[in-house]
Amino acid sequence: MSIELNTNDGQVTITNEVIATIAGGAAVECYGIVGMASKSQIRDGIAEILRKENYSKGVVVRQENNHLHIDMYIIVSYGTKISEVAHNMQSQVKYTLNQSLGLEIDSVNIYIQGVRVAKD
Repeated sequence: MSIELNTNDGQVTITNEVIATIAGGAAVECYGIVGMASKSQIRDGIAEILRKENYSKGVVVRQENNHLHIDMYIIVSYGTKISEVAHNMQSQVKYTLNQSLGLEIDSVNIYIQGVRVAKD
């Protein structure tokens, strides 16, 4: 699926994969995030950290009645307050998507797939 925007200069089509990649990039810049995890690759309780080119595999973009909802699957750093990390990440993702694409996001849902010791 994609989003169609009509501007004075013409029509712009933004795919869900672009939205997911930008959201994933914004998320991993937040303090306390070790990385993105795949939404479907939890085996034996171990989540694999996705590389930069695969961030869209850890993000689901849903459109319901002209409302955008984003589900993000992440791995957090050990010793951080998960509620604060999640709140900061939600704010950062909403702000980044609004500034870069001009999209209003209704909800950003965070799913913690694991806790790891961050490498410095």
